[in-house]
Amino acid sequence: MRFPHLRLRRLRKNNGIRRMVKENDLKTEDLIYPLFVTVGENIKNPVPSMPGVYQYSVDELLKAIEEVYKYEIPAVILFGVPGYKDSVGTSGLDPNEAVQRACKVIKEKYPDLLVITDVCLCEYTDHGHCGVVKDGEVLNDETLSRLQSVAISHVRAGADIVAPSNMMDGYVQSIRKALDERGYNETPIMAYSAKYASSFYGPFRDAAESSPSFGDRRTYQMDPANGDEAIREVYLDIEEGADIVMVKPALNYMDVIRRVKDEFNYPVAAYNVSGEYSMIKAASQNGWIDEKSVVLEMLQGFKRAGADMILTYHALDAAKWLSR
Repeated sequence: MRFPHLRLRRLRKNNGIRRMVKENDLKTEDLIYPLFVTVGENIKNPVPSMPGVYQYSVDELLKAIEEVYKYEIPAVILFGVPGYKDSVGTSGLDPNEAVQRACKVIKEKYPDLLVITDVCLCEYTDHGHCGVVKDGEVLNDETLSRLQSVAISHVRAGADIVAPSNMMDGYVQSIRKALDERGYNETPIMAYSAKYASSFYGPFRDAAESSPSFGDRRTYQMDPANGDEAIREVYLDIEEGADIVMVKPALNYMDVIRRVKDEFNYPVAAYNVSGEYSMIKAASQNGWIDEKSVVLEMLQGFKRAGADMILTYHALDAAKWLSR
């Protein structure tokens, strides 16, 4: 059937019809809010490259969580800015550090808010790499036991989900084994399965103070040119016990999100990363775009691509807009 008998504009005639035939629906329940937590008290340090994003001490973090809870965002993911660093990331598994303390107090006050923790070493090492380093090389197998210890410390503190982001081979299997052996077999793993060596991470590294002191992360994060490799990475993580798989970044990799969803029909998270956030903020502040409409269109695009959940620094603003 063709025009004039077929008229696709009939289904766009008014808002009621458009809502009735809408294929994807962005909801507050789809959002996960990333937060940076540091040691000390009464700290709310703005991140200059990420307007509206802060490093919070635990007491100030709780104030921020009040709004998260009010607008019914179901989950937060915590990144640590520790009080000290060393070559093997000891502060990452310190029970007195900010992430562990934050897990405890959040779960005490908001027991039904899901707390996810980033499991990596880059925030905690003095060299800024995601693993143990020897003679300038990031060692894969030697890193796995450190990641196990970080994950265990987070779960003991109250984390509901651990999200390892290091891209070491075998990291999911290693963490799953450590959790199960200690009775945490019900704790899900959200794996950063297809994490690209992207240029969009710069503002995050400002916020987390985690820029590598030498080299880059291309020996363990993926080449942005590759798509088939992402499918292999996701397959291996699922085989090793991942409960949720992630594609990071999201905006330039919606084709990968779609392929992962179609191939595995598994829960897929998309990480709308710091550089994507900062570009929108900068353009909005210059009056070049309408922030609300652009953000909601972008997040809807991630849903259309196949994402079941979206990690985004826009989460709180988006939740407010959606509630209206």
